[in-house]
Amino acid sequence: MNISCYVNFLARPTAPKNLQAIARAAGVSAMTVSRVLRNFPRVAASTRRRVLQVAKRLGYSPDPHMARLMARVRSYRRRRAEAVIALVRDDIPGDELLDHTYQYVALHDIRSRAEKHGYRVEEFLIDRTKMSAARLTHILEARGIEGLIISPQSAHSIGSEIDYTRFAAVTLGYGLQQPELHRASTNMTRGISQAAAKLTARGYRRIGLAVTQWIDARSDHTYSGAMLSYHQQIAPRDRVPLLLFPENNLANEFVIFRTWFRSYRPDVIISFDSYVPDWLTRNLKLRIPEDVGLVIHDWTEQNRAFAGIHHPRAHVAAAAIDLLATQLMQNERGVPDIPRQILIPPTWMEGSSVRAP
Repeated sequence: MNISCYVNFLARPTAPKNLQAIARAAGVSAMTVSRVLRNFPRVAASTRRRVLQVAKRLGYSPDPHMARLMARVRSYRRRRAEAVIALVRDDIPGDELLDHTYQYVALHDIRSRAEKHGYRVEEFLIDRTKMSAARLTHILEARGIEGLIISPQSAHSIGSEIDYTRFAAVTLGYGLQQPELHRASTNMTRGISQAAAKLTARGYRRIGLAVTQWIDARSDHTYSGAMLSYHQQIAPRDRVPLLLFPENNLANEFVIFRTWFRSYRPDVIISFDSYVPDWLTRNLKLRIPEDVGLVIHDWTEQNRAFAGIHHPRAHVAAAAIDLLATQLMQNERGVPDIPRQILIPPTWMEGSSVRAP
């Protein structure tokens, strides 16, 4: 039976008897009861309370098969009005986090997954020095957009200022700490732990980690947490203190790096593909991997000459879209009481910048 047949069948004025009983007892229509039980947002609070009290008293129990079917029908009905998901990114000229050092979830990966749910994605690049969160909200509401993906690309992301009352929303990573939205991210506890195990098996003893404070914060401090956990497993003499660059602009951080490297002499470093290789080879006159190994903390295809930790961002994008599509289908809006978090495990990538297995 095609979807139009389902719609015609379900459109008949024969609501299930238990819904009709609730409607009679609460003094409302069966449609109002249906909306309350579906958590539809536009129902008066007093009516919602009365219907839920009556439903509880009458022992209402939903039919899961009918619920799934109705969700499918409603999704077809809403598809035109809710066809667009907004990807909100920060685009502040001169912001250090827009430097090529930092990687983000690609638009095409987000669009690819959204299309499977019947949505298209529009990217909103926001300069918060020129557009307020209130103005952005007005634009989104005028467009009929109810689903947001927040991708923080600034330490002062506009995502922290948006009123999410009328939106379903998901954020990527932990760059946005408040409000606490549903989120999808990479599990860097596993990534760092796996890298440390690989390097230890190859004879490395002094593993150093050198990333910015922003990178560590964006992972919910799983970089530093995993390294500190690793330190508890090795001899104190082999522990290399973490280097968390205080500034996001790495171009100005060589002196800090040089001081750290000469003080603690790591035999392998987990760090960036930008700046760090040149600092090691040109400034410090070291050979990779003969004198020091290098692991790229955020490996991409352009880093094939290096070993690294690959963040599977296509899967992060898919997880975020799935979370958002579920909220839209269930009419969930606003900041959740209990945010859901999906962590995608990264993978180790071999490369000539470390000793062979």
